[in-house]
Amino acid sequence: MSTLAKATMDLDTCLRLVLLLQAASCSPGLLVDVLVDRYDVPKVCPREVRTEDFIRYHFNGTFHDDGKKFDSSYDRGKAFISQVGLGRLITGMDRGLQGMCVNERRRITVPPHLAYGSIGTGCVVPPDATLVYDVLLLDVWNTEDKVQFRTISKPASCSRSTAATDFIRYHYNGTLLSGETFDSSYARNSTYDTYLGQGDLIKGLDEGLLGMCVGERRVIIIPPFLAYGENGNGTKVPPQATLVIQALMVDVFNPKDDVVVAVKEAPEGCTRRTVAGDYIRYHYNGTFQDGTPFDSSYQRNSTYNTYVGMGYVIRGMDKALQGLCAGEKRRVVIPPHLAYGEGGVGNLIPGSAVLVFDIHVIDFHNPKDPVEIRITHKPRECNTASGANDLIRYRYNCSLMDGTLLYSSDQYDSPSVTTLGANKVILGLEEGLKGMCVGERREVVIPPHWAHGENGAAGVPGSAVLLFELELMELQKGVPEGFMFVWLGDIPDPLFNALDLNGDKEVPLGEFSEFIRLQVKEGKGRLQPGVDVDSVIKNMFDDQDRNKDGRIVEDELKIKDEEAEQVRRDEL
Repeated sequence: MSTLAKATMDLDTCLRLVLLLQAASCSPGLLVDVLVDRYDVPKVCPREVRTEDFIRYHFNGTFHDDGKKFDSSYDRGKAFISQVGLGRLITGMDRGLQGMCVNERRRITVPPHLAYGSIGTGCVVPPDATLVYDVLLLDVWNTEDKVQFRTISKPASCSRSTAATDFIRYHYNGTLLSGETFDSSYARNSTYDTYLGQGDLIKGLDEGLLGMCVGERRVIIIPPFLAYGENGNGTKVPPQATLVIQALMVDVFNPKDDVVVAVKEAPEGCTRRTVAGDYIRYHYNGTFQDGTPFDSSYQRNSTYNTYVGMGYVIRGMDKALQGLCAGEKRRVVIPPHLAYGEGGVGNLIPGSAVLVFDIHVIDFHNPKDPVEIRITHKPRECNTASGANDLIRYRYNCSLMDGTLLYSSDQYDSPSVTTLGANKVILGLEEGLKGMCVGERREVVIPPHWAHGENGAAGVPGSAVLLFELELMELQKGVPEGFMFVWLGDIPDPLFNALDLNGDKEVPLGEFSEFIRLQVKEGKGRLQPGVDVDSVIKNMFDDQDRNKDGRIVEDELKIKDEEAEQVRRDEL
């Protein structure tokens, strides 16, 4: 008969039991067999008591005639343990306990010939006594039982399952078969951490936790002889108790594990990979193996910046950061002996935790790196190239190495203008703009020590490698620093006669200006670019007009020998 059928007896059966009980109360001798009243049956009964099973139960024993109690396991404070169907109990109980479920309550009425008969038991049970037992079944097991487990949930993917010699971290709720809780890691807010398959756990758990994936939940049923056996465990686990463990596997690793690296996204055309000594900037999400996050650079909106292979980060990360390309994405799994070990980190990372990092490399460089220049287009004719002191106009896009655009000359009405060598742009850009022809395009990679360094600048993160896309639009050759005019050929000799266009032995500003403009027009001289021509010529004139009388005479062009080392008349 099924459990459900036993739990839901029909009306005729109930009436029959009531009539039998009434007959027994009038004349006990009429009761020829055990009478069982299953007055409280659990809805779910995975197992029923059978012959040779061991059971653990509480009971109150009373006489049928007067209801007087003659024995009680409750009074002794200890459940009764016995084996069923092998004559270790009175015959009536051997029969009455058959088919019982854990947590079931039943009343078993035993006639004298199936109890202690016409002899009784000394002064406790008189002869010919009909006995009534109110029984609560707490546990049932058999010597043939094995560890049973049932998977409640399992992650969609499982690259590794627990094996002997692994170190595991798991949460659990522990109950007796009756549902009474005896222990819980959740109540302590701490996982149980141990080696598996090495005798550090009870035998049943050593077996029941094998083959679990991180994130898997199991119910493990352990018979007493594979748990705490006859002795039990303290006041929480009684002797011969079946244990029910609901386990959640949080973490697993083996002391022989190394760092595991999986490439999630690799950029095309990677020509350089990180090596020890490089400085790297990367974003990461850090989680435990069960997916619980513990840290993220994205939440701080700031990359993590460090040297590679020099001990500035945990050993596992130091290994994992080598051989990376800029822009690469990797998943890195680091066992605790290459992370924070048994001690963990405060309340952030528990002891013996495996760490999982999803990293994205933004850029890296070496402190010895030069500026890297790649020419992407060069015009067929290139007679003049940019150099020191030249005035140039150029277009640019400035980006981080992950493609994030920082600045662009296209944001303005006209290209950018600068004089090379005037320290008006970062050193790396100066380097990248040298030697360019008008119309030439370049990609220039500038390491931070050639750019904005560790501190960065407005809109530029610290220690950032910059990528400039450059195009030279216009070039005006310059003059040396401190000069306003240089000769491109031989200087007229005598110079004053060339200046004195009308031959009147004096040169006013207008005549001086006409002469200088003529030299520039004929390609014999060059003015300082990027400055108002009239202003430059006026300054040149003022430098030669020593007595400030508004005209230059021949003597004012002559520099005394003793002044030559101190005074610089750069223009003429």
